[in-house]
Amino acid sequence: MSRALSLKYRPLKFSDLIGQDSISQTLSLALDLNKVSHAYLFSGLRGSGKTSSARIFARALDCEKFPTSVPCGECESCKSSLNNTHMDIIEMDAASSRSIDDIKKLIEQIQYKPAYSRFKIFIIDEVHMLTKEAFNALLKTLEEPPEYVKFILATTDPLKLPPTILSRTQHFRFKKIPQNSISTHLKRILGLENVKFEDEAIDLLSRNCGGSLRDALTLLEQSIIFSKENITLESVSSMLGALNPSIIEDFFNSILLKNDSKIESILKEFESYEVENIIDEMIIFLKYRMLSKDSRYNLIVIDRFFRILGDAKNMLFQNAESSFVLLLTTLKFKEALNIDEINKIISKIEREVLDINDEAIKNNISKDSNSTDSMQTPKDSMQDSIKSFSSKSQFEQLVDKIYNRDYELGELFKKNIEFVEFKDSILTWNSKADGEEKETLKQFFSVIMEFVREVFGENTKIVAPKQNKEKKKPEEPEIIKDIENIFGIVDKKIVDNRE
Repeated sequence: MSRALSLKYRPLKFSDLIGQDSISQTLSLALDLNKVSHAYLFSGLRGSGKTSSARIFARALDCEKFPTSVPCGECESCKSSLNNTHMDIIEMDAASSRSIDDIKKLIEQIQYKPAYSRFKIFIIDEVHMLTKEAFNALLKTLEEPPEYVKFILATTDPLKLPPTILSRTQHFRFKKIPQNSISTHLKRILGLENVKFEDEAIDLLSRNCGGSLRDALTLLEQSIIFSKENITLESVSSMLGALNPSIIEDFFNSILLKNDSKIESILKEFESYEVENIIDEMIIFLKYRMLSKDSRYNLIVIDRFFRILGDAKNMLFQNAESSFVLLLTTLKFKEALNIDEINKIISKIEREVLDINDEAIKNNISKDSNSTDSMQTPKDSMQDSIKSFSSKSQFEQLVDKIYNRDYELGELFKKNIEFVEFKDSILTWNSKADGEEKETLKQFFSVIMEFVREVFGENTKIVAPKQNKEKKKPEEPEIIKDIENIFGIVDKKIVDNRE
């Protein structure tokens, strides 16, 4: 009978561990330099390599070639350890042996020296399951054990351990194994097992194991059986009851193409799946599209889509009805693309107006060539009008960005700031802010200025018409020398001075 993949491919040396490079390096150096502590604590997610590391560490300590971080696997100590028959490496499951009596039996064994090895090593798995009395009984022994005794504790929940235990051990935190590392490892195993597979299918398996390599191997073994040793994306999706990533791609393509009938069809298909899983798959899809620099998914669209999905997850967390959340999210996706439509409309208006008036412009050129140079042609006037319209649209984009950052700040900005013009990288606006509203705008000025530069350009300067206090008539606009005239702030790095 064949062994389970999780047992067949269990790591036998530190270099075999997946995704725990820093821990492997530290433990290896401690063994090679013979600087070994009396007690260790390994904590982390299930299937992250804690127990495997404990066994490798124990085997290296009792190997005949010690000090070494690579057990030879040939001496009697290594062989008996690999067969789980080593008399001096004692494993204890604290989930089933958690009482004070169990710990007393363990302490009693400590009194006797190793039968034939260098160290007597106690590996206590799921140590957080021990009772309070059991921890108290273990405490003194853990702090000052005999020189020939080593403790290796393993747990998935270190927060449940008493601080007195934590302070007496060297703590190693095993991190969640990255998806790409799991995927690479699974593909290597399938190659050794001569099983056919699709890369997309293994990537889907890797995403659904939650960072646990043991869970990934269990799912892999299940998928080999289910797919009859030909692992495809379709078979894995069916086995896991997960959404096929190709459906997500079809969904976003339909959003971009505004294919409402296709969107409606996909939404009906989504009803067979958990909405939270659908949202997660959408986030993953957009992340890969952003990294691939797909021209259809520009930064503005990606940013808006991510915000929409974030709102959807919050609604699900608040127990909103799932089908409503999915429908609302879809409608928001469609609305998020309108910004592109506005830009297209503006460009179309610019082209049409210039084309229509081109002939009239030619017929209205002044006969006096000397005066022509000093006069503004109708075409110049028309272009100025279009630029003014376009700049006002840009200012609306600025307001929209501030709204997206903070709704209340957007309301405050819209209420107090009035667009005048944008010309030669100079943005002119009027400010009515006063009192608390002025102070709030001062507080967020750096944020607002960042959006100004993003919309109008990095070299944009701010201008406000200066008021004559006696005549109450506007004078020549002046580059703000102190931003108090805008929000009451002085920042010479942001605003130029014009003499």
